Amino acid sequence: MSAEAVEFRARGLVKSYGAGDAEVVALRSLDLDIQRGEFIVLLGPSGSGKSTLLNILGGLDSATSGEARWRDHDLVRASEAELTRYRREHVGFVFQFYNLIPSLTARENVQLVTDIAERPMLPDEALAMVGLGDRAHHFPAQLSGGEQQRVAVARAIAKQPNVLLCDEPTGALDAPTGVAVLTAIERVSADLGTTTIVITHNSVIAGMADRILHMAGGRIAREEHNARRRPAAELAW
Repeated sequence: MSAEAVEFRARGLVKSYGAGDAEVVALRSLDLDIQRGEFIVLLGPSGSGKSTLLNILGGLDSATSGEARWRDHDLVRASEAELTRYRREHVGFVFQFYNLIPSLTARENVQLVTDIAERPMLPDEALAMVGLGDRAHHFPAQLSGGEQQRVAVARAIAKQPNVLLCDEPTGALDAPTGVAVLTAIERVSADLGTTTIVITHNSVIAGMADRILHMAGGRIAREEHNARRRPAAELAW
């Protein structure tokens, strides 16, 4: 893998909380390379370090020691201002809970991001990419759970990020609704060429990935290369 093709590189990455007898080690000397444009699924039980890793790669948290880089940016030694700029300009986040502002329409929720992004797409364009072009003027209370999550995806991709990080994006949804959300993520990942990382407990979702990383005990315990990525609509939940 050439240096130009590497999106993320981690070496000896450690994250711990507390000290002494109360210390909890979330990541233990983790090594990782992710290529630009890859669709990665992180699998593992609760407490295996998945969300901690995602938060460090997304600039939401800092490692205790080791190396973590996005392209040529050092994420471990970056200042808070540098991490804020990195998140604003390069990273889109999708979480399990939608975090939409109830008093704003779908379009206005997306516009919150486009107003501060460097090279945003139009809010209506982002909503159309996730199949919600006709729901732009609806408030969150007027949308189903799956539609709200797709608004959250539209918000995440409206800045045209280099990286899309999704933490249990279907965890609060039923199977058919989850497929609709994953289809939206799949489409924007392909159309925008983003590097996409999805955390899930649902091993079926791994069928979408280029590569599946199994985490245990704060490390990558095993990885699989997916010979044939399946569209979200073909997944057997």
